[in-house]
Amino acid sequence: MIITRTPFRISFAGGGSDLEAFYGQEPGAVLSTTIDKYMFLTVMNRFGSGFRISYSRTELADTVDQIEHGIVRECLKHAGVDSGLEIVSMANIPAKTGLGSSSSFTVGLLHALYAMQGQLVSAERLAREACMLEIEKLREPIGKQDQYIAAYGGLQFIQFNPDGSVFVDPVVCTPATYTELNRRLMMFYTGITRSAAEILSRQMENAEEKRAVVRRMCEIARSMRDVLSSGKDLNAFGYLLHQAWEAKKSLQKEISNSTIDDCYARAIAAGAIGGKLLGAGGGGFLLFFCEPHLQDQVRATLSDLVYVPVRFERQGSKIIYVGDETPAPGFRDGLPSH
Repeated sequence: MIITRTPFRISFAGGGSDLEAFYGQEPGAVLSTTIDKYMFLTVMNRFGSGFRISYSRTELADTVDQIEHGIVRECLKHAGVDSGLEIVSMANIPAKTGLGSSSSFTVGLLHALYAMQGQLVSAERLAREACMLEIEKLREPIGKQDQYIAAYGGLQFIQFNPDGSVFVDPVVCTPATYTELNRRLMMFYTGITRSAAEILSRQMENAEEKRAVVRRMCEIARSMRDVLSSGKDLNAFGYLLHQAWEAKKSLQKEISNSTIDDCYARAIAAGAIGGKLLGAGGGGFLLFFCEPHLQDQVRATLSDLVYVPVRFERQGSKIIYVGDETPAPGFRDGLPSH
């Protein structure tokens, strides 16, 4: 049995520049960090030749091709697994909420499957192969940032290059700045889930006419990195976060809505300096930058939302358990086979 723990992420600025429609012509850039909310994947040998996959539903399949969950099916094919596994996923946060859960699932499952074969693979390989499976094999209209931050972990400045390469560079800042940034961030769940693929598909269709906006978002990501590295006037990070959100909203009308706009306005009025909706847009989690002495006011004004405290996570996808729990002969699904 192998258990992997793969973190979810907060993306501060630059989302959309990790789509090939943008970085294929000029470098994209994203500032992102992993947080202490995770995707857990358990993979173990199963007596017999079939598969049991448990996520929001449970699948039983005799062959890999019969598996309906696209990511599971393609990961198994890619890793060369053709029989006898049980796969169970659990997460701290609901899916489709803007924290990169699908890519954390892909990275974590690849990590577990390779470990089952006795292979220790690099973060770069996990990220690269997860991108290949999601974007090329499954044709998901998504970018590359989620796979890379999930695999590497930490507070990272990620650059996406026209030749397809990706540079992942840790943000250089003092421990005090790192801690204070975390202390000034607040995350709230809107209760709205949505499909990132639908929003990103429309964004890709309008990529050329919105290129200047995405370029501006990359510039904001670089400015945010520089604020953290300088260690001066951390509130400038909050103002940049607001600018990034205003730019992002201008990409297409589905990114925000009246409910989200109202919550955002209330938080700013209560003392938040800046914020954004995490992920592609349309729902999920709102993130705010707020000085600590004003955070009670923000929580009070957003009492209709669920406040979710988060801490930064320095590690990426990680194997947290290795064991040998092979089902005993004569048993299947925990029950005697006769």
